[in-house]
Amino acid sequence: MLEVVPDASAEVAGERASGSGVLVFSIAVFLVSLCVVMGLSSLLFGEVGLVVIVCSFAVAMLATMSAHIAQQWERVVVLRLGKFNRVSGPGLYWTIPIIEQNAMRVDTRIRSTTFGAEETLTSDLVPINVNAVLFWMVWDAKAACTEVGDFSRAVELAAQTALRDAIGRAGAAEVAIRREQLDRELKSTLEEKVALWGITILSVEVRDILLPEELQDVMSLEAQAEQRKKARIILMEAEQDISDMLDNISKTYDANDSALRLRAMHLLYESVRETGGTVVVPSSFSEGFGDVLPDTMKGTLGHK
Repeated sequence: MLEVVPDASAEVAGERASGSGVLVFSIAVFLVSLCVVMGLSSLLFGEVGLVVIVCSFAVAMLATMSAHIAQQWERVVVLRLGKFNRVSGPGLYWTIPIIEQNAMRVDTRIRSTTFGAEETLTSDLVPINVNAVLFWMVWDAKAACTEVGDFSRAVELAAQTALRDAIGRAGAAEVAIRREQLDRELKSTLEEKVALWGITILSVEVRDILLPEELQDVMSLEAQAEQRKKARIILMEAEQDISDMLDNISKTYDANDSALRLRAMHLLYESVRETGGTVVVPSSFSEGFGDVLPDTMKGTLGHK
């Protein structure tokens, strides 16, 4: 069979389809064609000679070279005398022996490619290491076959270049904090670059950003200082709210002495309610509640 074996870079490692079914089909086509030609020859000429056997083998070989099977996720680029003719598949398809050739089998499933940038300088001259993963797929088998030699390698190199350019335009802190923005920027840049190759970029995800240890310590101290600043601001705002509330309360108590005395009694009650303790106060303390307590309570409190 005059078939071009698929390049390993165009297939998904570890998930390659078994070729036993295609091999069995090719053998079946060969045997059926051989038997049919030899059977017709015996009917027409009455005997099977050496010439008939040779011709039968030749016809069977041509029939086997004409029949092909593409898997559900495969698209096959067919050339006729070196020029692009069509994209075949999935399923059974036929080619003209010798005149037409299978140039490439393209896997149209979603692929993942890991790439990274090591010791890349940011805009503030900080060397960082960034690792990312790219999800992409081939949507135009013709362009992937005729426009670029090794589209898998080309996509990986384009992703690395785009990542280095994006890091060089941003500061170290911006790269470390704004991952989603970096993902969108890389996706937009790669989509524009690989569209002519019949490839679409589904997503770009930054996995790890490794900063120098010295810079990590500095950024940690900066973050701690920022958190302390926020805590102090919140505490000052709370103190301001409390002072405003106390100011309002003092005005209320200043206008009403009975309310102030009742508040004192309430605080005294709250102090012993939870623990069940006893508060001992001088007898003169009861005189402060003379205007608000009933006569029966005055004697009791004064006695205690």
